[in-house]
Parts: sequence; C-alpha cells; structure tokens
Amino acid sequence: MRNTTLCYIEKNGAYLMMLRNKKKVDENAGKWIGVGGKFEEGESPEECVCREVKEETGLILTDYQFRGVLTFVSDEWGTEYMHLFTATGFEDPKHDATEYAHFENMPVPDCEEGELRWILKEKIEDLNLWEGDRPFLKLLAEDAPFFTMRLQYEGDRLVKSDSKVYE
Repeated sequence: MRNTTLCYIEKNGAYLMMLRNKKKVDENAGKWIGVGGKFEEGESPEECVCREVKEETGLILTDYQFRGVLTFVSDEWGTEYMHLFTATGFEDPKHDATEYAHFENMPVPDCEEGELRWILKEKIEDLNLWEGDRPFLKLLAEDAPFFTMRLQYEGDRLVKSDSKVYE
C-alpha cells in the first residue's frame, strides 16, 4: 500500500499543474495532476508534501491545508492512499514575489517529472485529468471541509466512487 501526497498550489485564480510527460514508466503519463509524490520512511503527510513540492518546483510552502484522504484502488497499479492538500502561500527562492503579481507573468518552475504550468481554475476541466480527479476538484472548488473519497479504477476507467465530507 503506497502513501502519497498531492498538492494544488493556488495563486491568482490558478493552480500549478503538472503534465506528466517525462518519465518512461509513469501511471500518470499524459495526465495533468497537482504536485506531490511518495512518502519517505517516517514522514508525516505535511513533511512529505513540503519536501515533494520543494523537490518538484523549488517552491517552499508557507500556507497550506490538509483537505482530505483519497483511496485509489486500481487493477493495474494497486492501492494508494493519497493525502490531498491545497496551498495558498509559498516562497520562491529564484523569483521575487512581485513576479507573481499577475497571472500572465507568473514564473513556471522546471521539473524533471513533467511540464509545469499555471492553469486558471475555470480551465482545469478542459485538461486531460483522471476521471476521479473531477469530483475531488469540485469539492476543493466548493471549499468543502475535510473529506475522504474512494476511487476504484479498471485501467484508466473510473468504475466506482464514493465520498464522505466531515463538517
């Protein structure tokens, strides 16, 4: 059973999204996802998300929130517990904060795992997403409190999903 994190970093009405297009073997190949990765031994979800975001983007999270736990069950890739975060604050050691003042000019970090791009939140639905990402992105957009969600896949096809929102 894998434990991973996924973070949707928000600035100026956009999320920093990654097109997974650089690794030879990648269950997310061709899909747009947030930023994150696998836990290292002994890490908490918060430690993992901060480390993964820094490794993949160079950004240092300063304001983030644990939003939910997603259970992915796949006939091809096994089972994964994904710890979902959103972030609205970060430091960028390579760029001045003023460079983030307007959506059109925001810097895009380089990443070894895929192509990063700031995507306006209202355009996220137009991307090639995992089918099961749409319901939890909707919960994020509604600013739902903490939630759990179970997503069952056969190949790339979502065959079952259920969720519980905790008030």
